[in-house]
Amino acid sequence: MTHATSPKTVRALIAPDKFKGSLTAAEVADALADGLSSATGPSGRPGAVRCVSLPLADGGDGSVDAAVASGFTRRNYTVTGPTGQPVQASIAFDGGTAVVEVANTCGLGLLPKGKLAPMEASSRGFGEAVLYALSLNPARIVLALGGSASTDGGMGMLGALGFTFSDEDGNQLAGSGADLAMIHSIHWTVLPELAGTVLLVASDVHNPLLGAHGAPTVFGPQKGAGPGDIAALETGLGNFLAKMAEAGFENAAALAHHEGAGSAGGIGYACLLLGAQQVAGADFFLDLLDFDGRRDGCDVVITGEGSLDEQTLGGKLPAAVARRSGARPIIAVAGRSLLPRERWSEMALSGVYTLADYTLLDSSTDPELSAAILRQIGKDIGTSLL
Repeated sequence: MTHATSPKTVRALIAPDKFKGSLTAAEVADALADGLSSATGPSGRPGAVRCVSLPLADGGDGSVDAAVASGFTRRNYTVTGPTGQPVQASIAFDGGTAVVEVANTCGLGLLPKGKLAPMEASSRGFGEAVLYALSLNPARIVLALGGSASTDGGMGMLGALGFTFSDEDGNQLAGSGADLAMIHSIHWTVLPELAGTVLLVASDVHNPLLGAHGAPTVFGPQKGAGPGDIAALETGLGNFLAKMAEAGFENAAALAHHEGAGSAGGIGYACLLLGAQQVAGADFFLDLLDFDGRRDGCDVVITGEGSLDEQTLGGKLPAAVARRSGARPIIAVAGRSLLPRERWSEMALSGVYTLADYTLLDSSTDPELSAAILRQIGKDIGTSLL
C-alpha cells in the first residue's frame, strides 16, 4: 500500500533593507518572494513556501517606503529640493504617526544631474515636509535622517519652521552650507503646531556636529566637499552655534557634542534644538512596522542588505533582525558578503546567499539583473527549505 507524502508548507518572513543603488527594500522582498513561491521540493516533492513580505528601513532613505509597505498611507507634497528646484516628496501617515525622511526631500539622489553641491545644498525641503506633516495633526513625527545632500546644520529646515536668519545688512538668508558663516542674527517663534507633537529622530549615526568625527569632516567628502569646503563648513557651523546661543538657546553648544548631532549634515542638531528625542533607528522601525508580530507566525526569517560586513555586525538592520528572530533559522541575502563563514554565528545565520556568487557582472547598479538573481536565489532558498 502506497502512502501519499503530505505537502510541506514553510512560512517565510522576508524582511530586508534596501540594496543601495540598485533596489528598494520592497523590490528586494518582491523578487525573493517570487522565487520562493516558485520553489518545489527536491525531486519535485510537493510543498510550498508561503511568504510574508516586510520591507524594512533603519531611519535612513527608504523609511517612508517601508512605512507605506507596512500599511501607512502615502501623502505626496511638493517641497524645495536641495538646490532650490521643486521636487515631489512624500511622507507616510497612519492617522497618529507621520514618517518624514531627508532622502526624498533634500537628499543626494535629488541633485540635478547628480551634480554635488556641498556649499549650496539646503535642508529646507525637509522642513517643508515636516510642516506639511504637522498640518495633519499627528501625535508624533518620525524624522528619518540619512542621505542628505547638505551640510547646513539644519539651517534650511529651521527656516521652513519659523526661524529667520539674517546677515549683517539685514538680508534674509535662505539656508545652506555657504550661508552659515554669514548669519548675524536669528529670530524665531515656536510654531503652535509643534505644541504637543512628539518629534522622534530615528538614526543609528552617533557623530557629533563638529570636530574630527563631526559632520563636515566625516560626511562632507561624500557630498563633494574638498578640504577648503570642509574648513569653511566647520567655521560656518561654529558661527551657527554662537548665533543660536545669542538667540536664546542656552544649550546650543552642548547639543553640538550630543551623539547624533552630526547626522544628515547636522540636521540631527537642528532636531535636537527643537526638542526631538533620539531613538535607535533599526529597532524603532522594527517596532513601528510590527516585526515581532509578523515574525511569530513564520518558520524562517530572510533578511539582507547590499553588503554584509563589519558595519552589519555593528548593529545595522540585518543584525537587529537576526537578534530579534529567536530560535528560528535566519538566512541573509546580500549583494556581496565580506563576512567569512566562521563569523556567521555572530548573527546566528544558517545561510548566506550573495548576488556576487551568481554572476561575474556588477549588479550593484543594475536593478534588472539584481532582481533576476534575487528571484533565482529565492527559488534556491525555497528548494532548500522544502
